[in-house]
Amino acid sequence: MRSETEMLHKYYRTDELLRYDKAMQSWRERISVNPAVCHGHACIRGTRIIVSVIVDNVAAGISRQEILKSYPALSEGDIEAALSYAAELTREGTVTLPLESRA
Repeated sequence: MRSETEMLHKYYRTDELLRYDKAMQSWRERISVNPAVCHGHACIRGTRIIVSVIVDNVAAGISRQEILKSYPALSEGDIEAALSYAAELTREGTVTLPLESRA
C-alpha cells in the first residue's frame, strides 16, 4: 500500500505539497479539543470558536474578511487551520452520510 505522501505527489506539485505540509502542521498547533470547553468540540486553541462554525461559514460563501470581522479573536491562520482540519477529517475520519437513492 502506498503512503499518503506518495499518493499526494501523484496529484500535486512540489510547491503545493509544501503548502499542504505547512497547513497540516499549523492545524495541529491551532486546534484543540477539551471536554470542558464547548462540550469537547474541536475549537480554535484559546477560544470557544468551534471549528465547524468556521467551516460552515466558508461553505456558505461568507468571505474570510467577514468571518474575521464577526470573530475578532480569529486570524487568517485560524481559518486555514480549520479548513486543513476539516480536510484531514474527510481523508481519515468517518462521517455518516445519507444514502443516495438515485445514481
